[in-house]
Amino acid sequence: MRLLLLIGMASLIAAQATADERAAAAYNASVGGVSFLVIKNGAIVYEDYPNGGRADRAWNLASGTKSFSCAIAAAAVRDGILSLDEPAADTLTEWRTDPLRSQVTIRQILSLTSGLHAGPIGRAPTYSAAVETKMRADPGESFAYGPVNFQVFGEIMRRKLARFDGGRFKDPASYLEARVLRPIGATPAAWKRGRDGQPTLPHGSEFTARNWARYGQFALEGGAWKGRALVDRTSFSECFKGSAANPAYGLAWWLNREPSKDTLAASRTMTVASDLFTHPRRGEIPRDLFMAAGAGGQRLYVIPSQNLVIVRQYPRLMEPRRKVRRGESFSDVEFLLRLLD
Repeated sequence: MRLLLLIGMASLIAAQATADERAAAAYNASVGGVSFLVIKNGAIVYEDYPNGGRADRAWNLASGTKSFSCAIAAAAVRDGILSLDEPAADTLTEWRTDPLRSQVTIRQILSLTSGLHAGPIGRAPTYSAAVETKMRADPGESFAYGPVNFQVFGEIMRRKLARFDGGRFKDPASYLEARVLRPIGATPAAWKRGRDGQPTLPHGSEFTARNWARYGQFALEGGAWKGRALVDRTSFSECFKGSAANPAYGLAWWLNREPSKDTLAASRTMTVASDLFTHPRRGEIPRDLFMAAGAGGQRLYVIPSQNLVIVRQYPRLMEPRRKVRRGESFSDVEFLLRLLD
């Protein structure tokens, strides 16, 4: 019965679609997408589930998972657990004698400017292995995209949570779920765990389009839900400010800003494979857009100036090479231009 209701609601919304929404939906379907959802002014105005997708089907967000670390940090600030500019070595005591790692702040970890070796895309080390990672640069000087910083943040949170509120939160994912995801009605269907049993923060969560969109609406509202702040809103706003090393990346979110050379290199090689920074018509995309992005074209876009939240999902974490070679792979800019025309 619930599935029939979901299908009926989606069909009704689709019947009321604008030409732009239908154009974006057709493009999404043509490149293998399985979900496409638009929230405008706080309400779902369009959703489509082609190619075997369903409203109640959850998909792996891949690196779209990274953006949840922003909410974890902002909730932890509100709870008095941490501050963004505290040294990581306050918690990772083994870093205190290291001349470089002792200078790294939590902000630098979440902005991927810590100076740590970033690690190979898609292969997250255990928390303990991440903490042992060597430095590649001075803190704050350069941007490096990869899983290591998020796993370091996971270990920081694990240690802090063990001392918070009687240790009732077993790990960062359970803390996020209790503090943010359950209150907004957006619990994950699954969350991958590493060999150490800890949740992987760089990738591996699974969400339906509607639940991921709810997180986007929470971000659009500045860390609030239906007028009630769930996290420290000042700290949450820092997630959408770039760094000197990379203006196009905030704290775990991609920003539509002029990218650094490091970002351009990452956008060509990382599995997110976004053309937001390279497409010749990228200047037509609203400058205030920010996004969570994962391999295969998993996307959560938020455009505050238009009060829009947009979700697009794909069933696999890599598009077929033949599609990429033929120029048939998903394009952020081509998709958004159709919707925002």
